[in-house]
Amino acid sequence: MDDLIPGFLDRITMRWQAINATGTIPQAVLDRFAYNAPKDFLPETPASDLEVAIRRARDFLLGIQKPDGHWVGELEADTTLTSDYILLMHFLAASGGEVDAEQQRKAANYILSKQLPEGGWNLYANGPNEVSTSVKAYFALRLAGCSKDEPFMQKARECILGLGGIMECNAFMKIYLSIFRQLDPKWAPATPVEIMLLPTVFPFSIYEMSYWSRCIVVPLAIVQARNYTVDVGFNINELYVKPRETSKDSIVWERPALTWYNFFINIDHLFKRYQRRPIRFIREIAVKKATRWILSRQEKSAGLGAIWPGIINTIFALKALGYPNDHPEIKRQLREVQLLKIEEQDSLRMQPCMSPVWDTGWATIALHDSGLSMNDPRFVKAGRWLLGKEVRNYGDWRIKNPNVEPSGWYFEYACEWFPDTDDSAVVLMALQRIALVAGVGKEAALLRGTKWLLGMQCGDGGWGSFDKDNNRRFLNHIPFADFGAILDPSTSDVTGRCLDWFGRVGFDVNHRAVARAVAFLKKEQEKDGSWFGRWGNNYIYGTWSALSGLASVGEDMEKDYVKRAAAWLKSVQLPGGGWGERCTSYHDPSFKGKGPATPSQTAWAIMGLLAAGEAECPEVERGINYLINIQKNDGSWDEGEWNATGFPRFFYLEYHLYRNYFPLMAMSRYRNLRRKEEVG
Repeated sequence: MDDLIPGFLDRITMRWQAINATGTIPQAVLDRFAYNAPKDFLPETPASDLEVAIRRARDFLLGIQKPDGHWVGELEADTTLTSDYILLMHFLAASGGEVDAEQQRKAANYILSKQLPEGGWNLYANGPNEVSTSVKAYFALRLAGCSKDEPFMQKARECILGLGGIMECNAFMKIYLSIFRQLDPKWAPATPVEIMLLPTVFPFSIYEMSYWSRCIVVPLAIVQARNYTVDVGFNINELYVKPRETSKDSIVWERPALTWYNFFINIDHLFKRYQRRPIRFIREIAVKKATRWILSRQEKSAGLGAIWPGIINTIFALKALGYPNDHPEIKRQLREVQLLKIEEQDSLRMQPCMSPVWDTGWATIALHDSGLSMNDPRFVKAGRWLLGKEVRNYGDWRIKNPNVEPSGWYFEYACEWFPDTDDSAVVLMALQRIALVAGVGKEAALLRGTKWLLGMQCGDGGWGSFDKDNNRRFLNHIPFADFGAILDPSTSDVTGRCLDWFGRVGFDVNHRAVARAVAFLKKEQEKDGSWFGRWGNNYIYGTWSALSGLASVGEDMEKDYVKRAAAWLKSVQLPGGGWGERCTSYHDPSFKGKGPATPSQTAWAIMGLLAAGEAECPEVERGINYLINIQKNDGSWDEGEWNATGFPRFFYLEYHLYRNYFPLMAMSRYRNLRRKEEVG
């Protein structure tokens, strides 16, 4: 990696012992991290409509800052998680626990409030009925005491049968149904615990899966190894299109026969035979290793992976291992479950995780863009809070990146094992904007974070989120990976974000790491000029992220491929001046850039055009006016569509703060560019 690190970082690394000994950072480091650091902006102009909108948005965002300096908004998902909460209560009740009747009633109310007119449930706001989500909601309502003869249950059943019934559910839903004895285990994909024994260099090692896949699969492998199931006293056989005993697996061989998909189907059949008669001593070794893996990753973490599937699956695994309900490890997971709960007067819903580091980074950037001083006490609070979240321990990322000092930032309140490059780049850009007193470690953290990000660059020139070179695409054909996101390969949006940071510390297109990343973005660009957005919805997000990174590292924004990207953004602007794109584009790219206008997506499109040098184009002005016109009196915005992605085509999200800090960023950057032109 040495040839990727600029000379100034090499020299600093050689002096690191001296730096630590004296507690000071050489001036060369201070100068480098001040390179291109955003300055406090010029005095405010008279109170134009734009300036008033910026001030109101800034005041709103400052008004919701937490006392310790951070921001966090709701992370909304579909009803699956709330259904899981009901399933979890009954899972524990099967071994002596109690179902909280009031909590169950509120959760059921929430699920019912989201039922669609056709009877099913969807994956995202205004999306179509989806079979797995609908089956889980139906099962949860049955557990909550709803009779299958209720009109709303009959309607749900008709919808589910019309979608193909239980046998059309995704792999993880089938595994859950088999745990609750609603589906024969032979129809649930095998997750053999023996994969824990494979060397890390082996193509099928768990470290060739994404971090979130590991956190989902390892606990479920323990459950399947122990054949652990619970009896809930009834069945939902009414959701089978054909009688349960005559149903057939929906996973069938492809033509031609020699494909990775067919190979893994054959392997799945072999594993299922092995599950019935495993080699006992090998299985026990594997179970013990899987258990150690899970328990070790609870340290400095808000549950396994700090994500809902990891937390709930860990509870399932610990119960399969014989842990009683009152065991400290199970109680620890249940505390994390409660923290993800949003309870209102008559309903209850669950979040998949929480996003405080991500929200705080973006809120800080937006507020500084708006004109808040780098010395503002509220910034200082946010900066100290973010510094305290830097990772200083090795995590799973070290498997493929062993020679880099630990650093980086995670997404949640605590997730030391799994920092990610996207959050790290955002936090670095935020910290650069904050004036912290000497001695608190800001510059050293910026140095470590920059080196860690460089070390995480993948062989193709891009960046994935949590791991390096996590890109063995044939693994997507494993039956339990039918959600299509078992890997964490390089993506355009994350690569653009990393470039955005590197440009701010002096890296340009002549630097080798940057040149490779620019080449990656060129390769990934769609024919129409757009870029795919892995973590935000969708091509509008990806295009903004890529253009921002390219502009930051000094790419010539007059080049044809940049102009094509700007032209695409202009082409999908809606008549009212806004931009919008529904999650439908993940299922069918012909819907890219299509959907009702939203504040967050309008802001992304505006910032993409600004990065492309289009500040004076009429599309930008119309977009700014759209944001001003739909702003609420309190300075916030409403957003009726979802704006982000967990797993494309399977799991979507709505970040409730996107609607507020991204419009503030867009309006502020537009104003700042125009003001620079006016003042010269």
